[in-house]
Amino acid sequence: MLFYVLRQQHLPWDGAVPGVDNRYISMLMKPARVNLTILVAMLLLLLLPGCVHQQYATTPYPAWGEENSIPRSDGNPPLLLRMMYPADSEKTEACLLLVHGMNEHIGRYRDVAYYFMQRNFIVAGFDYEAHGLSNPVLWQADQALRAGAAAVDVSAAYLAQAVLGNLDPARKSLDLALQKTVALCDARGKTGYPVFILSHSLGALITATFLLHNRNDVTERVQGVVFLGPGFAVSEPPGWLGWLANPVIKLSFHAETHFLNPHDEPFPLMAFNQVLAFLTVPILEGVFEILSWPGLRRVFSPVTPAWMVDYLTDSAEEKKKIREDSWIIRRTVPRYAKGVEEEIVLFRRQMHAFDTPYDLIYSAQDPITPAWGSEDFIHATLSNRGDNRYLELADSRYHQHLFLTEPHRSEVLQHIAQWLAHRIKVLNDAQSSRH
Repeated sequence: MLFYVLRQQHLPWDGAVPGVDNRYISMLMKPARVNLTILVAMLLLLLLPGCVHQQYATTPYPAWGEENSIPRSDGNPPLLLRMMYPADSEKTEACLLLVHGMNEHIGRYRDVAYYFMQRNFIVAGFDYEAHGLSNPVLWQADQALRAGAAAVDVSAAYLAQAVLGNLDPARKSLDLALQKTVALCDARGKTGYPVFILSHSLGALITATFLLHNRNDVTERVQGVVFLGPGFAVSEPPGWLGWLANPVIKLSFHAETHFLNPHDEPFPLMAFNQVLAFLTVPILEGVFEILSWPGLRRVFSPVTPAWMVDYLTDSAEEKKKIREDSWIIRRTVPRYAKGVEEEIVLFRRQMHAFDTPYDLIYSAQDPITPAWGSEDFIHATLSNRGDNRYLELADSRYHQHLFLTEPHRSEVLQHIAQWLAHRIKVLNDAQSSRH
């Protein structure tokens, strides 16, 4: 305190205090110096992983199917839509568009596309904004590798997220991909194939919000959507990290939920929530925005924690593939993470109006997209359509259901195929009755 007062008065101080044993002053200051050293060391431990993170691509992007280029006018790489067609076009049942999750890419879904193609679906897939080959850094890396480069540094790929404050660009990618999918399906054979969307995690949130707010001739073609581990809730990290992070995550989510949006709680609680929201939301948004500025974001954008891979799949082979996949983005700009949280809050306010038939699959113990998000959505929408279904994997903690070990993977795929077949039968029966 004495040091602080002297500094405020701009007076010099050599550490001596008149009339006081200087050995006593040194003894008092020693714990403070030790604590400062510990704090600096902890800060460096938190920041150094972000500073030293490097990622190199050494093999070309895992492309599959027929590649269709969709030009974009914003200076970004073209949107590439991948298509697989059944060998016998006469047996085609429907069209299926795949939408991947956060920081991954559609190249991982080759086997999934092949599975449904064998079951007479025209299957399409794409990378939405800032992901896969829709990311300028990854696009250029793929071009260089195909031209003969041995390795390309893709560490900066995550910076494409820096301009993203919400999911509007990703929804625009979905819009373009869906339009092209419908056009290519119609060009393949008969016009009017039913269209379905299979979406995972953040891709499910993008799909749900897009369908909720877009009604036109193209979206009317969508006759059902499959949600896999949908991003309808904020993450809950496990273990010691959760003890540190979860209170902040829950506070931020609670404040966003109540910000300018009173609920039906008693007035004292409503007043408390509103005051908490007004005090918390602007501060957190300001902090996340500052940490996303050039320079700072290279330090404060977190690297994907090691625990997350353990909760993606129970397959050791798939975990190895994930760790070695150069095209998965390993970091997330704070502004983008905050924008995703705000999108979840907004969707939860409006999700009761979602009326596209769906099949939702979730794991009861998934910390990446916790079960309460899916359960709230089911409770709010299950009765909206008679064909709505859900499957809770009660004993599972895994987030990526299409990459599990056998027989779990096949069980999930068969469940999806059966629901799609049911929807197609309902549509065919309705069409026959009209004739």
